[in-house]
Amino acid sequence: MEIFFIALAAVSTLLWIAFALLPMGLWRNREVLDATHAAEDNKVLREISALIPARNETAVIRETLRSVIDQVPGLQIIVIDDGSVDGTPEAVQEVSGDVRVIESAPLPPEWSGKLWALEQGRRLVATPYTLLLDADIKLNAGIVAALAAKMRQDGIPFISLMAEPHMSNGWENLLMPAFVYFFKILYPFHAVNSARARVAAAAGGCVLVESRVLERIGGFTSIQGAVIDDCALADRVKSHGYKIWLGLTHSAKSVRGYRGLGEIWDMIARSAFFQLRYSVARLTLCTLALLLVYISPLALAASSNNVARRLAVTAFAIMFVTYIPILRFYRRSAAWALCLPFIAALFLAMTWTSAVRYWRGERTRWKGRVYPRERAGVELSGDDSDG
Repeated sequence: MEIFFIALAAVSTLLWIAFALLPMGLWRNREVLDATHAAEDNKVLREISALIPARNETAVIRETLRSVIDQVPGLQIIVIDDGSVDGTPEAVQEVSGDVRVIESAPLPPEWSGKLWALEQGRRLVATPYTLLLDADIKLNAGIVAALAAKMRQDGIPFISLMAEPHMSNGWENLLMPAFVYFFKILYPFHAVNSARARVAAAAGGCVLVESRVLERIGGFTSIQGAVIDDCALADRVKSHGYKIWLGLTHSAKSVRGYRGLGEIWDMIARSAFFQLRYSVARLTLCTLALLLVYISPLALAASSNNVARRLAVTAFAIMFVTYIPILRFYRRSAAWALCLPFIAALFLAMTWTSAVRYWRGERTRWKGRVYPRERAGVELSGDDSDG
């Protein structure tokens, strides 16, 4: 049994050493875009239309709209109300600015709510650029100008930013930096941004895209049933030969808080099993990998065998070091890195929750809607290589 523990600790340690030394540096924060100053060329920003799908967003949408309006006078904003029952359209009308509200048509059975709302808004866009923005994303002054400048300078027609998560309570501080950390491992940003790699991903909360590109890929109709709509859209754009770019930022922030573990659990569980392509084999491999890489070092650190214990401590130390950069980026204490094995166990449990819901007939749920499993084939055929 001691030989088994030593072998387990050795494999875990070697995997962590390889992860830390990989040239791609998955744990480093190299792809970052922040606003540095206000826009000087207002003409360019007036060529942008912002699309904001909204479903029961009274609590957050005013702050989001004001942050968009403050980017530059005259930037066109279209809010697509997706069947809200909390007074969202009235809340939008309270905000002064060039804001247009349209009511979404009834949701067709083959569509997800957000994508159906975006497609209706897209058909009204007459500007060269389209800003896709979630209703709970607050923008710092100048970030749209920074997005437009990078798009023009680097010739990238599709740019998305991973908005800074809301982190005001213990569960958010524990889990939200880790969500970004695991996302960066699953979708390496350097590969996403490379024209040579097939990996495609995006952060749908804040996306600037050339309107002509959306038109040429078939609009949102081409990904109408997608579970992970941002990654599906990025994959569609990249598969048509266009460059895409994904980065971190402090200049776009989520203003929607999660009131407890349950809300974060549902956010992760709604798409986790899809990430594994609804595969039991991949779920099994994922489970074994997380147990081996994140949880076994902590368990083996208490081993009575000196070799196994030292190897496990080494693995845990490397794990700790690789998590610190994302914690520092979000100005969190490095002490949170000590919780990474526990965090990984929670994410694994959320993934199993996602799988169990799928086996019970539920493909995903969000914003009060439940999408049945029967539509999974649409999603898989429409987004077959987003990572």
